[in-house]
Formats: sequence, structure tokens, C-alpha cells
Amino acid sequence: MNRLAHETSPYLLQHADNPVDWWPWSAEAFAEARRTNKPVLLSVGYSSCHWCHVMAHESFEDQATADYLNDHFVSVKVDREERPDVDAVYMEAVQAATGHGGWPMTVFLTPDAEPFYFGTYYPPAPRHGMPSFRQVLEGVQQAWTTRHDEVSEVAGKIVRDLAQREIVRQAAEAPGEQELAQALLGLTREYDPQRGGFGGAPKFPPSMVLEFLLRHHARTGAEGALQMAVDTCERMARGGIYDQLGGGFARYSVDRDWIVPHFEKMLYDNALLCRVYAHLWRATGSDLARRVALETADFLVRELRTPEGGFASALDADSDDGTGRHVEGAYYVWTPARLRDALGDDAELAAQYFGVTEEGTFEHGQSVLRLPQTEGVFDAEKIASVRRRLFDDRARRPAPGRDDKVVAAWNGLAVAALAETGAYFGRPDLVEAALGAADLLVRVHLDEHARLARTSKDGRVGPNAGVLEDYGDVAEGFLALASVTGEGVWLDFAGLLLDQVLARFTDPDTGALFDTASDAERLIRRPQDPTDNAAPSGWTAAAGALLGYAAHTGSEAHRVAAERALGVVKTLGPRVPRFIGWGLAVAEALLDGPREVAVVGPGPDDERTAALHRTALLGAAPGAVVACGTPEGDEFPLLAGRTLIDGAPAAYVCRGFVCDLPVTDPEALRAKLA
Repeated sequence: MNRLAHETSPYLLQHADNPVDWWPWSAEAFAEARRTNKPVLLSVGYSSCHWCHVMAHESFEDQATADYLNDHFVSVKVDREERPDVDAVYMEAVQAATGHGGWPMTVFLTPDAEPFYFGTYYPPAPRHGMPSFRQVLEGVQQAWTTRHDEVSEVAGKIVRDLAQREIVRQAAEAPGEQELAQALLGLTREYDPQRGGFGGAPKFPPSMVLEFLLRHHARTGAEGALQMAVDTCERMARGGIYDQLGGGFARYSVDRDWIVPHFEKMLYDNALLCRVYAHLWRATGSDLARRVALETADFLVRELRTPEGGFASALDADSDDGTGRHVEGAYYVWTPARLRDALGDDAELAAQYFGVTEEGTFEHGQSVLRLPQTEGVFDAEKIASVRRRLFDDRARRPAPGRDDKVVAAWNGLAVAALAETGAYFGRPDLVEAALGAADLLVRVHLDEHARLARTSKDGRVGPNAGVLEDYGDVAEGFLALASVTGEGVWLDFAGLLLDQVLARFTDPDTGALFDTASDAERLIRRPQDPTDNAAPSGWTAAAGALLGYAAHTGSEAHRVAAERALGVVKTLGPRVPRFIGWGLAVAEALLDGPREVAVVGPGPDDERTAALHRTALLGAAPGAVVACGTPEGDEFPLLAGRTLIDGAPAAYVCRGFVCDLPVTDPEALRAKLA
């Protein structure tokens, strides 16, 4: 066992028995490199990354390769999900040098952590024009020993170039109607009308863009925006990227038609998409959207919830195919013969319904289940029976590995999704699951100074400080929970986190946000990226939470901070709308107010109050906040001075410092929120 044996990250623990003498990212590792005058090999990956596993098996488990590494390098292994700041800084360098990036990420550093050579996956032997990993190691070692001054000069130049790379200068004000209309036009140009989604292969679920489209339609009535969201959601839900038996989405589709997924299932994708489909149902009443939202929520609770109440990070793409080999997608694929084994006489019906053919849609004649039939009538009861039997049969296969690490940001996303989905569809068990995760975040991740830890595992907090996305996404989850439950303590916790954003992550001169706190570990560059990746950027997540908190409390400081942060969306939204979707969604909320809804009633068990509360939650006005309680309650500032109307529960709707007359009828409230 090497030094990784004492880490909490499941990814690092996967490498604890490698013959490579791995170090975790630490000052001690770089001190060792200085002491021995060796270069540092930085290897960055994550537990559900297929090619990370491949390179580990081919190279890091190979004794000869390990011996060479141990003799000539200090080897540092990083879980990108634990240290997104380290990943971001060196990925920026990789992309600047090579024009592309990805994981596993392989970077060679000086003992001062300055990068001088970059790559991603390297094979064990030369292949497709790529050198072997051993060739790379030998080349780097030779350069380090024979051209040391040149290497140091290159490393210094790279660091200086990175330091001079400025973020796109943000505008002095938030985007308005014109910029959001330009963003919509840009999305329309990149939209794939035949298949849904944007761009070509590989195709990723555009969760944040879909939220923008739904909010834009809600605010403006733009049918084109709604149609893009509806069609994309339907294509994804009918494709192989969606698990037709167990619910939940794979990370992305390798093709343009959503047929063949890259099979890893991530918490952040499923939390975001659960919320998208719930919001789509809210906008359209679609039965498909309702089914997918609930199935995805059930997947989260069934397969990702940890014993401590949080949610695990991911399920692997690979699993045992029954022969002892770990194969990508083995848990999920079917052949006609396997359908016959599981279903007998119903196999032909299942093959037709789920698109399973002798040729297959994946590898070796295997098919990923999907719903290719858009016409024809199937017996719903029979299909439900087929689904249950296939799900039970699949459950007997070796399951994919699970990364049990609890990431604060992604759990915040799950809290928001489960709270709202549970409220919309009358599923108090989902709201309870959201409360359990929120409670874990407070008990384990939040310290007495209101500072968040990035991760925990088995109820034990990890060593790494939270980054901006942790504060923004957890605050967003707490705000959603406050609206759904009527418990003002979650608003208070959100305020504590957002005060940290104002104090430690915000540039006081420009209002720009940094991904790491002002007192965080110093890297070669302080990361700062407003664009979305697989989840909302920390910058725009924090802006959204700041705006929601300001609507709840009337805090001018939080609203001004949100508006200043949205200046970057005015700059980037019209130019790259696909990559700043959550920022555009937050800008929609700002343009709409956002609306503030206060519901007062005699108590939580009053049916009339519950009806008004549910109506308020189902209002599609972008970013609307909801407070529910008794007239004498002091948990929510929005309830101050609100009274019953002739003894009946009442709802008050305000926007832009102007309040409408209160209403007591759910239909009247629905009209005000239209």
C-alpha cells in the first residue's frame, strides 16, 4: 500500500495498492521533489472515468513502469472532484498548450508546481500516432537531466502566460432584453432540429440551457424556446442515454442521436435533469416529463443515497460482464437472447418496444434499451410488467462500482431537485430525502465559522475546502428547501453561506467572483471561470443564490452583488450561450423581478393554506421565491405584516418593490404568477 491508503477519496483509494509510490496533492510531495531534484508527475482523474481505469491498469499497475516512475519522479494523484481548483488550473494549461483536454490528465511539473509538459491518456505502447507512456516518461526525464535550464525557462513562461490570461471583461451591468434575445437566437442557430440538443457528437445533456429556455418561455411566451426544450427532453428520454428500466441519465451520448451513452451516471447530471423535467412538467403538464422526473428522483434515492443521508458522486461506466472482465456498459446492455432468457414469450414484444436487434446498437451485437417507436399502440400493463421483470433480471448482474464520496455542491443540486419534485408530485418521501442530505451538509460539511468542506465519506469530513460552486449550489438547495418546507432555518443557513461568498470569493472592485476563497491554498493561478461545464459554474450558481436570497430578505447588498456578477453574462451570453446557460437563467429571474410570494395561514395542516402554497410552488415565473407560514411567524422576512383575509389563508405577490392585493383563491394566485 502507498500513501493514498489514508485518503477518503474512493478514486485515490483505487490507486492505494498500485506499485507506484503515489503522493496525494500536498506541500510534502513538492518538498520531496525539491529535496530529490525530481520532476513531479501530476495525474488527475475521477472514479467513474473509463479511460482513467484503462491507463491505471495498463501503466500504473505495471511493475516496470512503476519502478521507472519511482526512480525518476515524484508521482502525485489527484481526484478532480475533490480538488476542482487544482484540476481547473492545470486543465487550463493543458488546453492552452494542446488545444484540447480531458481525463486522465497527465502533467509534468517542476518542484515549484510549474507545468512544462502536458497530455491526457497515454497508451502502454505507441498507438495511433501517440507515443507510449514509457516513451513520454523517458523523454521528460532526459529533458529534466540534460536540459534543465530550458525546462525551467519553459515552465516559467507558461506560468507567466497563464497569469496574463484575463477573463473576458464583464460588463458594468446585468444583461437585458436585448442580450437574452441574442442568446436565444444563438441557441436557435446551433440547435439540432432532427435530434434535439445542440452541436454534434459527443452530445451532452444541456441542462442549464434547458432551464434558460423554460424560464425565457415563462417570461416572454416565446414558443420557439419552449419547443426546443420539449423536443430535446423527449429525444433524450426516448434515447439510450436514459436508463429505460431504472431511471436516471448517463453522462453523455457518443452519437448525435442519443442512442449509445457513455455509461457512467453522475449525481450532478441527474440532479439537474430531475429538476429540468419537473419544471418541464410544470410548464406543459407532459406525462413523459412527469415520469422521467419521478423515475430520476427514485434513481437518486435508490442507488446514490448513502447511509448518512447524503448522495454519492457517481456510478462507474464499467462493471463485470459475468466473466471476471470489467467492460463498459456491461450492466445495461441486452441481446435478443438475453431478453428471451429473462422474458420468454414476451421477448419479441420487448425487442420491438426497446429497439433491441440482432445487429445491436452498441458493441458485439448488444443493444442499449431505448424507445424508438413513435407510432403504434402497446399494452401499457404488459409493458410495465416487461419493465419490472427486466429490471429484476438486470439487478442480478454485477453492479457498477459506486463512488461514495459526498460532494457538497452536487448534494446541493440534489436537495433542490428532490425538494421541488417531491412538492410538485405529492411525494413527501422525496422531500424527506432532500432534508436528510441538507442535514448532512450542515452537520458534517459546515463548520462553526460557516465554512464548507468540499467532501465527506462515511460521515467523515474530507480535508479540502469548499470552492465557490459548493457555496452557490448548497445555498440554492437550501433556498429551494425553505420554499418547499416553510422552515426558515434553511434560509438562515443559505444566508451564512452567501455572506462567505461576499467576504471571501468576490472582487470588491469589480464584483467578479473567484472559484477559490481569498484565503485558500495558493496555486500558480487563482481559478476564475464563469462558464458552465457539466454543472453550473460557481460564478453563476452564486449569482442565482444571491438573487434568490435578496428576494427573500430584501437585502440590497446581496442583490447588488448578484447584478454585478451577472455583468459577465451580458458579455458572454450573446456570444457563447451554450456555455453560460445557468447565467442566462438567472438573468431571466432578474428581469422578472424575481417575484416574491408570501403565503400565510393558520398552520401547516390547514388544507386551504396547503393549496395556496402548492399553487405558489407551481408558478413558473423565473426564480420566484416562496415563503409560507403563520401571520405571527418570524422565520421569513416576506411574512412580516402579512395577515389573514377575513380569517382565510392568503397569498401576497410582490415584484420590483410593488405588491398586488392579496388573494385567497388558488386560481387567482395562479393567474398572478402566469
